[in-house]
Amino acid sequence: MLTLLTPDRDPLSRRAWLRAGAVGLGGLALPQLAAARPAGRAKSVIVFGLLGGPSQHDTWDPKPDAPAEVRGPFGSIATRTPGLRVGELMPLTAQLTDKLAVLRAVATDDNAHSSSGYQMLTGVPHQPPSQENATPRAPNNAPSLGSIVRYLRPAPGKLPAAVTLPEHMWNDGGFTWPGQDAGLLGRKHDPWLVPCDPSNARFKIDSLAAPDEVPAARLRDRRGLLGGLDRFPTGAESESYDAGVRKAFELVASGAAREAFDLNREPAKLRERYGNSRFAQSCLLARRLVEAGVSLVQVNWTRIANLPNQGGWDTHAKHNDAAKDFLMPMMDRAFSALVSDLEVRGLLDETLVVWFGEFGRTPRFNGNAGRDHWGHVFSLALAGGGVRGGVVYGASDKHGARPADGRVAPRDLIATVLHLLGLPPEAELRDTEGRPFPASRGEVIRAVV
Repeated sequence: MLTLLTPDRDPLSRRAWLRAGAVGLGGLALPQLAAARPAGRAKSVIVFGLLGGPSQHDTWDPKPDAPAEVRGPFGSIATRTPGLRVGELMPLTAQLTDKLAVLRAVATDDNAHSSSGYQMLTGVPHQPPSQENATPRAPNNAPSLGSIVRYLRPAPGKLPAAVTLPEHMWNDGGFTWPGQDAGLLGRKHDPWLVPCDPSNARFKIDSLAAPDEVPAARLRDRRGLLGGLDRFPTGAESESYDAGVRKAFELVASGAAREAFDLNREPAKLRERYGNSRFAQSCLLARRLVEAGVSLVQVNWTRIANLPNQGGWDTHAKHNDAAKDFLMPMMDRAFSALVSDLEVRGLLDETLVVWFGEFGRTPRFNGNAGRDHWGHVFSLALAGGGVRGGVVYGASDKHGARPADGRVAPRDLIATVLHLLGLPPEAELRDTEGRPFPASRGEVIRAVV
């Protein structure tokens, strides 16, 4: 199902820093949409990873006519796009829908954070599905979208092609999800993980201190550390590690990253517009990084220890309170600020923004006033980067429980993002053993490009 609702609109330690571096669609309903626009309009992409899984009912797919136990207490509101309604807790985003494409029938059919997240991040289903605390071992070591981009579009400058902020996504107990690294492509294609808290008033990555702030002896020590790597056994993985660490030294010794990571260059009013959370300021930092030439930045929602559900979207209890009090306001503010900021700077047409969680939430509330995991249908949104604004593709059933039309698999999302970046989804990649495989086995979602 395609709905076209508006006219087409054409303190990180040195050790941690070094470790970071080392390591189905039918025909279109409207004739004028029969041919997709040329690929490659986007120069970069910013991916929102909303840890825990936002509810489709509270965001992009409200069900105002469903029973109270399904629709919940929140209503829906009109948007800038005639005919499109979103959850009432998204008032700022509602004013930007002419720049968005909404997909309402995404599904992984996986109800575990780490394995469903793996599928969303790589486009490859986890084997077996619904495995919580899954580990990144074969056969579940497909490369992340960021790694694929880094493989196909190596960074020409000092900054890496793909960066993850402000931390990896992980389960309780410290289990890092699979699908966040290069996997079988080899470590040299890992996105750079930059653990940080840009919301801290004294935010600074010490490893990126200006050369005049770093004594020459310390720089020599760093160079000596790199030289010591040559004494390790050679091989594909050790060579990848060596290349990554040398890249880290280049960043330490140059000003390329230092300027990109300096949020003090941003006006206080703009920083306030994004919001003061770690996630919000990471979104602003992502904008600075794409301006500096980074091809892909993934911004992950982070836990907040003093809030219910650790401040995440995994709302098994008191769902409505969490959604109203902090989840939706923080997300709405940061997402709308980023899209608006990119537009004001003339960057939105060349910067794709992807909004998604690892799955949605159950149509009905549980006994703790919460919504549980639901990978059988959920929603995501795309903005900028050549995406058609004012489009809704796909539909869920009357309760938001199953796809009714226009089902989208994560592999189709990966293919679409690559297409918008001008990278052929069918491009051949090679693993560390030289064996070929395609970047994506999905289909480009032609209705939104």
